Amino acid sequence: MWALYRKEISQYFSSLSGIIAIAVFLVVNGLVLFVFEDNLLDFGYATLDRFFELSPWILLLLIPAITMRSFAEEFRTGTWEVLRSQPLTLWQLMLGKYFGALFVVVIALLPTFFYALLLQLLSADPGLDWGATFGSYLGLFFLSAVFTAIGIWCSSLSANTIVAFLIALLSMAVFYYGFHAISLIPGIPTGVDYWIEWTGIDFHYRSLSRGLLLLSDLVYFSSLLFLFFLFTLRNLRVR
Repeated sequence: MWALYRKEISQYFSSLSGIIAIAVFLVVNGLVLFVFEDNLLDFGYATLDRFFELSPWILLLLIPAITMRSFAEEFRTGTWEVLRSQPLTLWQLMLGKYFGALFVVVIALLPTFFYALLLQLLSADPGLDWGATFGSYLGLFFLSAVFTAIGIWCSSLSANTIVAFLIALLSMAVFYYGFHAISLIPGIPTGVDYWIEWTGIDFHYRSLSRGLLLLSDLVYFSSLLFLFFLFTLRNLRVR
């Protein structure tokens, strides 16, 4: 499994498209947060709230671009049969692909921690609320982990990488914001709208972003991960 994991990482960073995708993610974040109008430096206090509100939407584009080739490219080129001939279970094949893609996403997120350090240096005491900041980064990691699992599942649906990208983009958008949007529809009974919103990723991501580490949020993200792992395994068994 770890050989496949290393292969995925080396393949991604050996292509110019992989490096460009990460560079675009960092440049867009940097421009919006520090250059464009209403940037972080215009606020009267040190906060990274704008970054944590913006990042999920950029990840909606970045992660499908990373995961779309995971299985789709193997199916298209016929190397899936070669992988199946190796002494690896379907779980090991899937996890090797998953951890390889997740590593690339984490590499893209790590440089953003310098945003927090920069704001802390520029601000007066007490500076950033580090409890909320670390909670937000934890939420961003869980969000990325679930998005990556969704992307891997979508890549196992088709041999066409563009189709895999579009399905992943739509699926992530629905699970992230779709339930919140449905909960705002007029006429939904009070109480029911709360549970509809609770079903979406955005609800639990915002909970962690407030610096609250709740068991219910951890169980939610873990359950989603396991669910999409099962969906991916089912597709691979069909193959």
